[in-house]
Amino acid sequence: MDIARYSLTKPINIWLMAICFIIGGIVAMGKIGRLEDPAFTIKKAVIFTYYPGASAEKVEKEVTEQVEIALQQMWQLDMLKSVSKPGLSRVTMEIQPHIDGPLLPQIWDELRKRLSDIEHDLPLGASAPVVIDDFGDVYGIYYALSAPDFSADQMREFSRIIRREVLTVDGVAKVKVGGILEEEIVATIDSYQIAGLGLSFPDIQKVLANNLKPFSGGRLYVGDKKIRIPVESSTNKIAEIENLSIVIPGKNASIKIKDIAQLSIEPVAIPSGLKRFNGERAITLAVSAQSDINIVEVGEEISAKLAEVLAKLPAGIQLSSIYNQAKIVDESVDGFILNLEISVAVVTLALCLFMGWRSGIVVGGTLLITVLGTVLIMWLYDLQLQRISLGALVIAMGMLVDNAIVVAEGMMLRMEKGKSAVESASFIVKRTQWPLLGATVIGIAAFSGIGLSDDATGEFLFSLFAVVLISLLLSWILAVTLTPLLGKYFYQVGDKAGVEASHSLFHQAYLVVLRNALHWRGVTLGLLVVITISAYASFGFIKQGFFPPSNTPVFFVHYWGPQDSDIRATEKYMKQGEKLILSTEGVESLATFIGESSERFTLVFAPELPNESYGLFMVRAHDAAEIPRLAQAVADKLRLANPKVNFYAEIMQFGPGAGAKIQARFSGEDPAILRQLAEQAKAIYSADGNIRDIRDDWRDKGIVLAPEYDDIAAGIAGVSRSDFSQAIKFYSDGLQIGQLQDGDYLYPIIARNSSTNPDQLAGLENSLVWSSSQRTYIPFKQVSGKMNYASEELLINRRDRVRTITVKAEAGYNETTGEAFNRTQAKIAAIALPEGYKLDWGGEYESSRKAQAALGKGLPLGFLIMFIISVLLFGKARQPIIIWLIVPMAVVGVVAGLLIADLPFGFMSLLGFLSLFGMLIKNAIVLLEEIDLQIIEGKEKAIAIVEASLSRLRPVSLAAITTILGVMPLLFDPFFADMSVTIMGGLAFATILTMIAVPVLYSVFYKIKVEKI
Repeated sequence: MDIARYSLTKPINIWLMAICFIIGGIVAMGKIGRLEDPAFTIKKAVIFTYYPGASAEKVEKEVTEQVEIALQQMWQLDMLKSVSKPGLSRVTMEIQPHIDGPLLPQIWDELRKRLSDIEHDLPLGASAPVVIDDFGDVYGIYYALSAPDFSADQMREFSRIIRREVLTVDGVAKVKVGGILEEEIVATIDSYQIAGLGLSFPDIQKVLANNLKPFSGGRLYVGDKKIRIPVESSTNKIAEIENLSIVIPGKNASIKIKDIAQLSIEPVAIPSGLKRFNGERAITLAVSAQSDINIVEVGEEISAKLAEVLAKLPAGIQLSSIYNQAKIVDESVDGFILNLEISVAVVTLALCLFMGWRSGIVVGGTLLITVLGTVLIMWLYDLQLQRISLGALVIAMGMLVDNAIVVAEGMMLRMEKGKSAVESASFIVKRTQWPLLGATVIGIAAFSGIGLSDDATGEFLFSLFAVVLISLLLSWILAVTLTPLLGKYFYQVGDKAGVEASHSLFHQAYLVVLRNALHWRGVTLGLLVVITISAYASFGFIKQGFFPPSNTPVFFVHYWGPQDSDIRATEKYMKQGEKLILSTEGVESLATFIGESSERFTLVFAPELPNESYGLFMVRAHDAAEIPRLAQAVADKLRLANPKVNFYAEIMQFGPGAGAKIQARFSGEDPAILRQLAEQAKAIYSADGNIRDIRDDWRDKGIVLAPEYDDIAAGIAGVSRSDFSQAIKFYSDGLQIGQLQDGDYLYPIIARNSSTNPDQLAGLENSLVWSSSQRTYIPFKQVSGKMNYASEELLINRRDRVRTITVKAEAGYNETTGEAFNRTQAKIAAIALPEGYKLDWGGEYESSRKAQAALGKGLPLGFLIMFIISVLLFGKARQPIIIWLIVPMAVVGVVAGLLIADLPFGFMSLLGFLSLFGMLIKNAIVLLEEIDLQIIEGKEKAIAIVEASLSRLRPVSLAAITTILGVMPLLFDPFFADMSVTIMGGLAFATILTMIAVPVLYSVFYKIKVEKI
């Protein structure tokens, strides 16, 4: 089919297509979803099983092992990780990366069924396993609510109102409230007083239960009506609880609760977690938006709703933003759109300068419509505007004009020679349409590795491949349809404005170089080989990386106290740290999380699970560029002030993969040997001098106090183990004896001993224990033996059912993780391992290798497609061999560019390097196709090589120049900077390579004599 002739003879159809792309693209730009980062599925679930009173080792053997056996039977399983701690088993199940996200709900259903089947195998006292599978929820709009002049009860009510109202906003999926001040009703009781009265805790519990919960009184039927008769609880106030009466056993008398207990509402002694903002106690409100929406619009509606709600609440309530994804996305997308506009303008200007204003408008117009059409198709296929998709558009910018340049220049040159527009367009499109299509598919195939990658990194970067695929195919369609039509209107028959190629100074200079290269082809090829080998040898001098640090002006400082720390001790150190951080110049705001982590406010942030010894500072800086310096300064200041505890700074990074960047894992059976191996590794990292934040995940051992239960004495006294346990609880944490529902809040009622003896152990030894069978109190000493102290493991980590200790560390602030890892890897690997023990690497090394392996799975198919197309295009063997001989030489420009820019070779650089292959092959195809055509037309082979090279110099050079200029704005984006340099440096050399090496190799392969040129 003569596509160009059809386009010029039936222009209305082409204009209709162009108008649809223009209008549709503009409409889509306003409606398309906007996100900060592309979504990727977190394919994991965590199973919690509580086993009160059990040691970590007992939990491991009796609970964790059972759960792991059940999960191991699931074929979808990729990896199991577990942590056993006193009273709690936590098993993390990771699903195989190739399983699609939509299948996860079905997998979680199967998981719950399997866990339900093993409940009868769990030990007595263990809870049913609880599955948490919503780790993928992102709470990107995150607020801190503070109101220092109001009570905890009022704060809870304010947060409830705000949550209720925000949930009414279209596009909001969830609102999670955190940091609510937990309160309890404390009943301070004198144990000797109730012992004298013969009252037991079960007696008190029974009275409270019978009065503090509603009962059903049945129903009355009156005519056709049915009337419910509730029996509500008799009280909802402490004063009324105090007046409840308890019958004294064996006596015809009763006593009020207030006569044996002093009741008060107090903050819980051991809160589950605390939140603070800028040094003040706060409640957090985290908003998760629905998927595939425009987060910017939802954010604006939430802001409007909050303003409306706050206007109705009392004065003195402050709502501060911890993280506002809507604002960040708006600024980020606007910045990328500006980069896109700059790229279009720069590319169009370059075309005007090098091809003349007419060609600049023809090719620039095609480019603009290609971009708008791409946005339209993205919207139709639910691809959002976010960091990766917009970056892909900018990266593809230069490639999008390649096809249009070839068609426009060919048409212009023929019209200069007097040919009509229809004839010129028809000739050049027929001549180049299939080579251009093949070259376009090859360019797409170069990105196919990431498109076919089935891991989290591949999912994160999939839109890069999708946008390149859409835009490049669309660029070919418009190049063979719209470009000829625009050329008809702007080019004039016989107009010499384009200037004959052979007469320009640029072409004359190239001709001299080409002739010398052909005459000295042995030297030329030898020089290229030497340069290429030198480049590969120099690759070792390039810093290695994975994903770069984020440009979000936020960093974290993690606090870890001893594993057996009380949360109140953690709170003390965190409050001290707050003052130091807030007094540091450059800090804008500070969110503090005690005993727990922040919500997942962005997909690349991995929250720590709750732990009383853990705290997190989320520090917002005024300037993102200052974060490396600021993070180091803050961490050093905190360590200096509190040398007995650990503070670790973490800088946010782009992309999946979180946690410590350097990890060495030792696996085996004996905890003592594992700890010895870990200590050796930590000593090596410490001796390095630059590696920081060294720790392991088994952490400290703890002290356990185990009173002996004397079975014989207890049996005689009628004291059960339950009675024994209740007595210990009463004299330690407190014994829960009831609950009070007040509105939507449930107060636990905790009985505590009234003794003011600071020596809790002495108080316990001298206490009383209730005998259920004898209904009397017995001295605790009578039924207990020694008070045994011992050390115990507080955390037992396993990986795929094998005990594993992980040594974690971070690279110095002045180096990459790759540099630190490479410097110490051999030393760690040299640690002598006993039989049955092994060493594995985690952290960035493992994440990078997994991502590269997943990328590598798709690469063979991509390279096969590129090779097959190159063979099919020519129907010969020698041309494809020439093409693939020059591909490895692209590394020269990459190495030079990264070394000059002092940037690491990371995962994005790898993608840029692979994309170079497509660009290089595409240019080589265009040149080789022209050489073959000129030889077929009867020109002498040597002359054909030279003239074909001259005729393709401008299209190939312009393609390179426009691509380089197109990606130049990304030099200032930290995520794409190394990829941008890779493409710019690699393509600059690859263009020279194409225009020199291809003609020389062609002359060698076909044994063409070049002496006469």
